[in-house]
Parts: sequence; structure tokens; C-alpha cells
Amino acid sequence: MSAVTGKVAAVTGAGSGIGRALALSLARRSARLALSDVDEAGLEETAAAVRALGVEVLTERLDVADRDAVVAHAEAVAGHFGVVHQIYNNAGIAFSRLVLESDWEDYERVLAVNLWGVIHGTKAFLPHLVASGDGHVVNISSVNGFLSQPRMSHYCASKFAVRGFTESLALELRQAGHPVRATVVHPGGIRTSIATNAVRSARERGLELTPADEARRRFMEEKVLKMDPAAAAETILKGVEAGRSRVLVGNDAKAVDALVRVLPSLHQKLFLAAERRVARV
Repeated sequence: MSAVTGKVAAVTGAGSGIGRALALSLARRSARLALSDVDEAGLEETAAAVRALGVEVLTERLDVADRDAVVAHAEAVAGHFGVVHQIYNNAGIAFSRLVLESDWEDYERVLAVNLWGVIHGTKAFLPHLVASGDGHVVNISSVNGFLSQPRMSHYCASKFAVRGFTESLALELRQAGHPVRATVVHPGGIRTSIATNAVRSARERGLELTPADEARRRFMEEKVLKMDPAAAAETILKGVEAGRSRVLVGNDAKAVDALVRVLPSLHQKLFLAAERRVARV
């Protein structure tokens, strides 16, 4: 079992979506919080909501791709609270583009946040978690941590890697007898702005978006991203409290997990058929 109530917890990507919901759920469990995000306005909104619950909170604008900044942040959190028990490596971005059309920078950008951000957060906070005597690393992967999709090689590569990294970490911690658990989280379709942000980022970079791209965004927002982030956060924290090493969030994540395991070839055909259908909408 892994207690959450009263612990010091750090959450990256806390300015919106699952990160904000995690912060609020942790606050309701009387955890003391260190919240970070690149979105300062969103971060302050989350912090205000947390403070309204009477919880102590430390905030910092943080780019998780910046290793030195993450290390400094971990030291600052430990210095402020005197201890750190939990790190929720949640910050992430999405991107959609064919491999043949992708630039090197497309991969570097996604991996810098989604994979290196998780590694930075884990490495920077882990010594403090060990010292706490009751630590927990929680890394947010995705349903795309075990499910591949076309046009999503950047995102899938990062989320598959987060899964492998976290599962290896969990084994090392158990083998060494450290007082720290590690959990990898695979959310399904959560109602966040990740799809819209991906489209906006592409436009800001001057990339041409086709009608099919817009159709995919609409399909994601209207048909896939349905689960309330608050419900997702509760599922995650209940998994942490139960000491689970792997948490599937949402019935869709559970169904896809079963499909990939039982019918590894069929799921690829199904997704290609779905992609063709969505692109025609």
C-alpha cells in the first residue's frame, strides 16, 4: 500500500488536464504540493484552486525537457518542504505527422518532453523519494504505450519508452529493496486539450493541415476524448494507494489492452480501417 494523504507530491504539467485533476485530487487528500508547467497562467489557476482547499502549494514554471531546470526544481521542492514523497511525471505533448514527412526536429521535440521529461523527473526526484522512506514514482504513459497508430510514431515511441523505462525502474527498486514504488499509467480517451494543442502547435510552426487532419481532430474530441479528467485522476490515485505497478484508466484503455494482447494482428487492421473512415468524414 502507498499512502497519499499528507504526503509531499510534485506534479508536472499541472496547468491543465490530468495534471490539474491530479493536483486537486491530491489536495483533497491533504497532500502538500509542488506544481509545475510551462503554461504559467494555467498553473496559477490550478494553484488557486488548490489553495482554496487549504493546501500548501509551491509553483514553478518548468520545461521538463530542460534537465538542469528539473534537477534544480527537485532540489527546491525538497528544500522547501524538507521531504518529497511522490513525483507525478505527467507533462506531455502530442504530434501527428507521417514518418516520411516528419523532420528530425519533430521527433526531438516530442521525445524531449514525453520521454526525457519523464527521465529527468524520475532521476532528479528519486534520491529524495528514497530518503523519504516512503516514495512513489508515477509516470504517465498512454494507451499509445501499448497501441501503435499511423501518423503517431513520435507520440507512440515516447509512450512505449515511458512504459519500458518505468517497468525497468520498478524491478530495480524491488531488487534493491528501496522504499519506493513505481507505477506506469495508461490513460485512454481523457477529455483534455491535447489534440487541440497538437493542431495549434502545428499551425504555429507553419505546417499545412489538411481537411483529413481536421477530421481526425474533431473525431478525437467528439468520439474518443470523453472521460472526465477528475475521474481519471481518482483512478490513478486509487492505483497508487493500492500499490499497483500498472494502472489502466478508462474502459477503453482496458478494452484496447485486451485487444492488443489477444489479437495483436487484428488490431492493426481495425485501426487502419478506422483511419480511412475518419479521414473521409
